[in-house]
Amino acid sequence: MLTTTTKQPTYQFSYTLDMVKEEARHLVAQGYVNRQQPIYVLCQYIPAREWEHVELELECGGFLLRDRMVDLLGREDWSND
Repeated sequence: MLTTTTKQPTYQFSYTLDMVKEEARHLVAQGYVNRQQPIYVLCQYIPAREWEHVELELECGGFLLRDRMVDLLGREDWSND
């Protein structure tokens, strides 16, 4: 008896720290999140299957989920100064 199995394609996407920062900047600029909120609020805007990768990337970058978004954003340039 011959059986065949088909392998399901796996979705593998990895966020870089720069990508996470850019997503955070975008969400702050759009007013979805506040600079004073904890970084953890990003999990509401990043798919659950990818959140583990984001957490690991943040951890490698020295960020804690309880840190504020402003810490992740770093220096910002203001055009009206």
